[in-house]
Formats: sequence, structure tokens, C-alpha cells
Amino acid sequence: VQLQASGGGLVQPGGSLRLSCVGSGDSFGNYGIGWFRQAPGKEREFVAAIRWSTGATLYADSVKGRFTISRERAKNTVHLQMNSLKADDMAVYYCAARPRWLVGGMTKADDYAYWGQGTQVTVSS
Repeated sequence: VQLQASGGGLVQPGGSLRLSCVGSGDSFGNYGIGWFRQAPGKEREFVAAIRWSTGATLYADSVKGRFTISRERAKNTVHLQMNSLKADDMAVYYCAARPRWLVGGMTKADDYAYWGQGTQVTVSS
């Protein structure tokens, strides 16, 4: 599967953005789809994941209550709605996919087989 991420941009603190990850070449079917982010000088970190077949979700503690991951079946797309953005959220965001949901996993980059290109999120006044 090929992944195409979009939706990044510049937003003020407290603002919102919605990222999208479109899959092509395969239906997401039983996939797990995740979002990760990487800030300059930091390791890539898990943000959120969704199990395509059931809609079950996982979130990093740092984004719970502010970010929402969802799926749009008709468009083979996963969205990441980001609200109440903070300076700490500024990073390059990547979507990733794994053909089967990994129970007890899905929070490590090594859990994923496919990666999209990143999209930059800048939070600044």
C-alpha cells in the first residue's frame, strides 16, 4: 500500500488542523493505521492509531482529549483531527500502516511496514 499524508500547515497555539492519510494500492481492510511525529533532534514518537476493521483507537497520553483519529471508508482515508494545538505538537507528522492490527502493539515505529511522506505542522503565533 502507498500512503499519502496531507493537511499540515501553520497554526496559532490553541488552533486546529486536520491531517489526512490516503491509502492506495490496497484496501485498508484489516490494517492498523497510525500517526507518528518527529520534531527536530527528537525521536519519532507515536501519536495515535486506528484499527480499520473495528474503528478501535489508541492515543499517546500527550494528545488524549485533544486529537481524534478516524476513518473514512469510502475514501480509504484516515484523518487526524488536532485541536488545542501547542508548541510541543510542532513536528513532521507521518502516517504508517500495518497489514494486521498488532494486539498490545501499534505504538512503535517498528510495528509498521508502510510509511507515507511527512507533513509539517508548525504551531506558532
